[in-house]
Amino acid sequence: MQILKTHYHPDIQTLENKTIFTRLATRSIATYKEMILLMYTERYEDYSLPGGGLDLGEDKIEGMIRELEEETGAQNITNIKPFGIYEEYRPWYKPDFEIQHMISYCYTCEIDKELGKSNLESYEIKNGMKASWVNIHEAIQHNEKTMETSAKKGMSIERETYLLRQIVKKIF
Repeated sequence: MQILKTHYHPDIQTLENKTIFTRLATRSIATYKEMILLMYTERYEDYSLPGGGLDLGEDKIEGMIRELEEETGAQNITNIKPFGIYEEYRPWYKPDFEIQHMISYCYTCEIDKELGKSNLESYEIKNGMKASWVNIHEAIQHNEKTMETSAKKGMSIERETYLLRQIVKKIF
């Protein structure tokens, strides 16, 4: 799968002599006309692709399907195809490592427009996460405004906005 971008958080000056934790994740790209299925997170005021970390030894496609079903209630997931990899280095705020190396494997897929019941984790519920079909251009504008004006923005908004722009270029 092609690497779309390697991003270094502004606080990362060097990788030399640093302890690095690698986390593998998946992101799902499900579209319908001008709409895309996204997660809105109230805490960070942003839209993101459904997805998350892979369990140890978990197959990437199986993990993508699991995360998509859990977060959105997506049903009848078919036609899964590689879209690209977004790689990032960012600070790790736990004592065991200094840097997190996140590798997000992104896949396009088709799903039923009607969503079933999601099964969010407690922290996702606490953060106010909710799945919805959104106009992709409006989602990009919303994230751009959040990046410019909000003190609440999380570290993932740059990744998510970059990926949404790539989706517009390659799919819409």
